[in-house]
Amino acid sequence: MDERLRLYLSRQASSLTRYISEQVVQSICGWIPGLVGIGLRALVYRTLMHIDGIVAIEDGVRIRFADNVRLGKGVYLDHGVYLHACPGGITIGDESMVMKNAILHVYNFRNLPHSHITVGRRSLIGEGCILRGQGGITIGDDVYLGTLVQILAVNHVFHDTTRPISMQGITAQGISIGHGSWIGSGAIILDGVRIGCNVVVGAGAVVTRDIPDYCIAVGNPARVIRNLRTDPFPHEQHSVPVY
Repeated sequence: MDERLRLYLSRQASSLTRYISEQVVQSICGWIPGLVGIGLRALVYRTLMHIDGIVAIEDGVRIRFADNVRLGKGVYLDHGVYLHACPGGITIGDESMVMKNAILHVYNFRNLPHSHITVGRRSLIGEGCILRGQGGITIGDDVYLGTLVQILAVNHVFHDTTRPISMQGITAQGISIGHGSWIGSGAIILDGVRIGCNVVVGAGAVVTRDIPDYCIAVGNPARVIRNLRTDPFPHEQHSVPVY
């Protein structure tokens, strides 16, 4: 087999047999719209991946290395979602939702030891989010990611000026986001960052360092502007309806 073809297949599925079976099943069932398609995929995709209970997978969802995907009960995958779960895998907890065109890519083609993407229970991955899990991404329960958030658990080595950066290797320390946090739209979380519980990251922020529990961080690079435990907002501040 041509070397390039081998490389392509090695980046699509765990084996040639798995590639064929995943392609056939997704080609037959993956395009069918509406409740009929959702119901069919909820049944048939169990032959490809680990699924707990009832899940809803819309048409147009693309899944690679399906044998490394685990979906909890009540998970929802919207149109255009792309899951690429090469070794390390993707786990999405019960009742979590991954919205339209979000990309979750473990991207482990260098035998990285800690690569994975794990999303806790009742969490939301907003429209167009991109998660790269080379160093491992762990998202807690009840975490909300706004639209177009990027979580990039990888960095390039670039100190050697005699070689292209692409040939100098990568580092992959991993990223974690604690329970109950809210990451604003367009925020970028860089490798090695630990975000605590109930943290607010402002829209468009670039997070380059750890953020403690209960803090609000904004800007580029993001800086903590308030600790909601030691400096809480007054309750009477809500001048608009809260739903």
